[in-house]
This record gives sequence, C-alpha cells and structure tokens, in this order.
Amino acid sequence: MVKKLALVLLAFPFLSYGQKGTTVAKKQSNNLENYRPAYHFSPKKGWMNDPNGLVYLDGEYHLFFQHNPHKPVWGPMHWGHAISTDLIHWKEQPIALFPDSLGTIFSGSAVIDKDNTAGFGKDALVAIYTNHSHEIEDKKTGLHQTQSIAYSLDKGQTWTKYKGNPVIANPGIWDFRDPKVLWHKETGQWIMALATKQSITFYGSKDLKAWSKLSEFGAGIGAHGGVWECPDLIRFNTSEGERWVLLVSINPGGPNTGSATQYFVGAFDGHMFTTDQKDTRWMDYGPDNYAGVTFSNTGDRNLLIGWMSNWEYANQVPTPTWRSGNTIVRELGLAKDGAGWILTSKPVSELSRGSKSVLKPKQIKVNKTVDLSEFIAKLGNTFDGSFALDKLVEFKVELSNDDGDHLVFGFDKKKNEYYIDRSKAGETNFSDKFVLRPVAPRIAMATGSDVRFLLDRNSIELFADKGKVNMSALFFAKKPFTNLVVQSNERVTLKDFNVKRVN
Repeated sequence: MVKKLALVLLAFPFLSYGQKGTTVAKKQSNNLENYRPAYHFSPKKGWMNDPNGLVYLDGEYHLFFQHNPHKPVWGPMHWGHAISTDLIHWKEQPIALFPDSLGTIFSGSAVIDKDNTAGFGKDALVAIYTNHSHEIEDKKTGLHQTQSIAYSLDKGQTWTKYKGNPVIANPGIWDFRDPKVLWHKETGQWIMALATKQSITFYGSKDLKAWSKLSEFGAGIGAHGGVWECPDLIRFNTSEGERWVLLVSINPGGPNTGSATQYFVGAFDGHMFTTDQKDTRWMDYGPDNYAGVTFSNTGDRNLLIGWMSNWEYANQVPTPTWRSGNTIVRELGLAKDGAGWILTSKPVSELSRGSKSVLKPKQIKVNKTVDLSEFIAKLGNTFDGSFALDKLVEFKVELSNDDGDHLVFGFDKKKNEYYIDRSKAGETNFSDKFVLRPVAPRIAMATGSDVRFLLDRNSIELFADKGKVNMSALFFAKKPFTNLVVQSNERVTLKDFNVKRVN
C-alpha cells in the first residue's frame, strides 16, 4: 500500500497502568492484572457477564450484573452491584441478590415504583429477575426457569424477596428468562419483554406481581442461529413521531461468530410489537458486545451498557483472577439514512466532560509526520481518539509496540466495510474461536466519514459515521502501544484529529 497519509506516534516511555511514576519495564512484564481496563467497569475478582437492573436513582446510576464471586468462570449466579455518579467511574458494592430455594439469580431489570403499584412503598426499587433451578434442570423437566421480584427501600443496598415468588411460572419451555420491564403510561401498566426460546413474549401487569401474556414476536424475522436472550423494548421520539426499538441478543449466530445483539425498529401499542423491517440488523458488529440493555428512569436519554466478551471464549480469556468488563455506556439514537431508520450508538457525553485534548491540529496534510510523544506519555494505553476524512477513502490505523504487537482497524473501500484486526495484538491462542478480523458493512450514505475509537488496556471500541457502525473488540497485549500510524492509498485530507485523555 502506498503511504499517502501517515500520522506516526514515535516510541517513548509510558507510565504503567495504575502505577504512576513507575515504568512499564519494572511492573508490567508478567503482570496479567494489567489487562484490567482503566475506565470500563470490571469486578474486583470472580466472574461477570450480563449487565442487569440498570437504573438511575437520586443522582446515582446502578449497575447490577451476573456474577460468580467465587471463581473467574461462569458459575452460581448472583447479582453483583456497582454505582456511578457520572457513568464513567464505578464503585463496586456488596453483592445484591444471592441464590435461594428457587435457584440462582439470572438476568433481569429494575424499575422505580413511583406510584407504589406493588405496595412495597413509594419509590421502591424493584428488581425483576429469572430464577434458575439447577436441581430441576438435572431432572430435565424443562421447568427450571421462572420469574421473580425483590424490592429495596434503601437505594439497592439491601433487598427483600417477594414471598409470592415466582410471579410468573414456567409454561413448559426450556429457555424462559431475562425479563426487561418498563412502565407504559398510555395503557397504565408495566410491560415485560421476556426471552422465550427463539421469540420474545410480552406480558402486562398493574402491580408487578400478577402478569398476563399479551403477545409474541419473532417468528420468521431476524437472525435465528442461536437462542434469543436479553430483550429490551425502547421508546424513541423522532422528527417523524414515536418509534420503538426491540433489542434481542442472540447466541450463537452473530455476524462475526458467537454472541451479538440484533435490533428491530417498529411500533408498540401496549399489547404488541410490530415492524416492517425485513432485514437483520446488528447493534454492534464487533465480537465483544453482548446482552446490552438500557437504564430505566433516565428520561429521554436511552443509555445502554453491554457485556464486553463473547460466549465462544469468555471463560478462556487470559485474566486469571477476574473475567470480563463492560462496554462504555452508550447513548442510543435513531437516524434516518435512505429509506430506513438506523440505530446509532455513541459514547455518552460524560466521557468527554473535563477531558483535555493532548493534540488537536486543525489539519494534518498528506505525507506529514507528526511526533506526538510529548503528549501521549500522559495517557498510557488509554485514550479517546477521533478524526474525520473529507471523502470516503480506504484507510487503516495501526497501533503497535516494541514487542511486535499490532492492533489495526480501518475501512476497506472495495468491500465497503470497516474492520478490526487483532490477529497480532498480543495473546490470541487461548481459543480457536477468538475472531481475529471482524468486519462491519458501511451503512451510511455520506460521501465522507468520521471515526472515533476508544482505547483501553484490553479493548477497542470503534464508532464510525456518527455512530451508525459500531465495533467492540478485546485484545491482550502485555505492553502499551507506542506507535500509531494512519495510512491511505488515496490523496485525502485528515481533519480534526483529536486525542483526549480519559479522566
């Protein structure tokens, strides 16, 4: 490839992760704890998968999550708990929900019962979750998953499980889980979206205790290469009126192997979700964003966080004391491009508040090399980068270090797709299912393009074309990247290149 455009970060000493003033050579050589992300949430120890019970209450964002506190592999599920005031910095709390006589605690959601419909108390925080009984599972009766509720009157610090659990019994199917609940003001009822085999079943309730089946969605539409999980029904107000989006995670069957999340744009009348959509659409084409759901009680903001891993290799990634982190919190939107609506994802604005640009040239010309070492030494392997191109061209961005690790992402113009190549970005041999070059078709119709990439110690999140294409991917390089090169085989102007520190 002819290097018509090049931006190079020359090698320089980095500070090691979390070790201010200490060099990488002294502290990082064999310390696998350094794979731990800096600004993406991860548990202090043990295992984490699906985010659960996301809710905003009195200035605090609550993240509950599937958690095995005993081992760094999937096991008896609890609800772990973390709190943030800014969606960036999280403080882990004591475990919220423990297994009980009905089983372990699988995924679910949480709502604020502002009108005391359940009778637990005004503004009670109510969790709705799946109980999974391994004892019944062993008997192969198919009735091992039921839906239960619990409530908290002290902002999620302590919980009381409802004596009448389960509130929805199993109808005789194997996969019956992951309730996501919202209040539907037009019909004056709580709506539950529940994963049921390869469909989503909607239930309604006036009090969060007694539920009635309303409708089903999913037959003959979307991807069905694996089980449907973790649904989320989301309302959007657009320039053309109200639209609803239904998120459905699927495993396996994603576009780049294993786990992924598809979405449907349509309408919801308080009883049934409908859509004219014929194609399959993916929220994130990267291999490492699964089971994402939105926070409740956030007004017009639809804020989502996902599990940053993939069931194909989640139990094998090389982090021996803990496993898994979350994606950055993203704000979802709907954008019209051509004839249809596209779900967009962008990092929350809170990520940029107070963060300072270490470099923001007005323009970087073709073949101009810029030495950024004096700026990037402040960042470690964690930063927020962005740039724009004045026309649609093929390009690639390569990050590398003196260990020979290379992380590459870019746009293939001939194939009209974005890609991330992690085949040489540190350890990859822990699983033959670790996808090395995921791709994403370009959806936007604009003549130029814009790219934002969030780099953390073990992950990259790519946002292109104003969030219309997203890719999330893990990597496991032991040393920070010390070089960055942007290349294109066409003459083009690179505009507004920006590197920000993530505070």
